[in-house]
Amino acid sequence: MPYRRLPNTDQSRLTALQTAIQRASEADFTEQVISWQNISEAQKFLLQFENKVSLYHENFNTRVSANKQYRRMVQNARMYISHFIQVLNMTVIRGEIKKELKELYGLDPDSHILPDLSSEEDLLVWGKNIIEGEQERIRQGGFPLYNPAITKVRVHYDIFKENQVNQNMHRKTESRVYEDLEGLRKEADRIILNIWNQVEEYYRNLLPYARLRACQAYGLIYYYRTGENRLTEETDRRLKQAQDMQPTLQWSCSE
Repeated sequence: MPYRRLPNTDQSRLTALQTAIQRASEADFTEQVISWQNISEAQKFLLQFENKVSLYHENFNTRVSANKQYRRMVQNARMYISHFIQVLNMTVIRGEIKKELKELYGLDPDSHILPDLSSEEDLLVWGKNIIEGEQERIRQGGFPLYNPAITKVRVHYDIFKENQVNQNMHRKTESRVYEDLEGLRKEADRIILNIWNQVEEYYRNLLPYARLRACQAYGLIYYYRTGENRLTEETDRRLKQAQDMQPTLQWSCSE
């Protein structure tokens, strides 16, 4: 007999529950393979599980879709912040702005190396530094830098910053739903295991292939081990013949 294995995906869990409930509803009233208490429990749980799985996928798809747009916003913010710092450095190199004024931006006056902008946290820090530094330098009487102007930098920085908050909210919502779903998965496995045990117990006296097919009709999933012979109608036929011959052999031996 092949071995059974509980479902390991949400869809396969849903299918297992749906199959058992459907099969039980179609069975003759004299054939109570699964207790009505367990079927009632499975029906109530199935609705809750379906809703939570659907909600999780909706949140996941929303986050993935929003993330595609968000990556472009991150890229734009990084490009404008980087470009502005390069223009500032070139202006200092040409002597148009005193190098000491770079301290207003949080930059090293003696270095023209770009700060690390690889992470979103870096972008938040340096975007804020650049915007506030440029505003302070202009307030002190300096001329505004262009290509890009700080107003353009700020537009892309603010878009990035606002959408980072939205992305974090999407992640938290998805994480919360996922945690809820994890608990429901354990409950689904418990209910499915209970149902499958009842089904196998009900059909325990059938011949192997007939038992396999009867259990599969209720959604039980079986796997053959490596090298294991597959059960067929021929398997049952040969076993039945052997069983039918057994009384004859016993009677012959007793003579």
